[in-house]
Amino acid sequence: METINFRYIFRFHDFRQEFFDVHLDHQTLDLISDSPDELPSWANLEFHQCPTCHLTAQTHPACPIAAHLVRIVTMCKHLLSYDEVHVNIITPERVVFKGTTAQKGISSLMGLVMATSGCPNMSFLKPMARFHLPFASAEETVYRATSMYLLAQYFLHKEGQKADLELKGLAELYHDIQTINRAMAGRLRAAMTDKDSAINALILLDIFAKTLPHAIEESLEEVRYLFAPYLK
Repeated sequence: METINFRYIFRFHDFRQEFFDVHLDHQTLDLISDSPDELPSWANLEFHQCPTCHLTAQTHPACPIAAHLVRIVTMCKHLLSYDEVHVNIITPERVVFKGTTAQKGISSLMGLVMATSGCPNMSFLKPMARFHLPFASAEETVYRATSMYLLAQYFLHKEGQKADLELKGLAELYHDIQTINRAMAGRLRAAMTDKDSAINALILLDIFAKTLPHAIEESLEEVRYLFAPYLK
């Protein structure tokens, strides 16, 4: 099977290293499972199940996102949010190196895993996952997400379907992500002890999820200046 491969390497102040390999099916962009055979109870589908989730325990005993986060959460049990880490990220196109906090490094990895986990409500993010941009700023995320969505509308238009140029559907999708994040926070609180890095990594992702609908409401004025040559 042809795959698209990403590697995260976390280096800690005590010289420990943690490696996380993310392998995506080249065609479907589904994450090739690396979850343990025995999952913790907080990964069960019906434990803090998202209100918008249409999966059933008969077909999916475990939440797809939670199952793929188990290894990350295990690492986080030893980390505080502001512990310093050095993160190397190897993607098919580039290598990124950053000295940062545990919560920011984990948040970048967590976002990639959640988008490709097999959760139906997160699958629209797969194009962004394919061209993963670690440590993206809020402005970069707004630019990438809206560009992705508008390209999808172009393909719909080419197929004779109605295109959503007002981005109303994108705002709704990101509101759904906020719902998913709230439910996932309930799972992570059950999984963690006195460490907060996983929860705060998820909160960082949720900040981005809240930013985009607001940007759409404001007519994307914060990135409008980029398109001055087109608007003459």
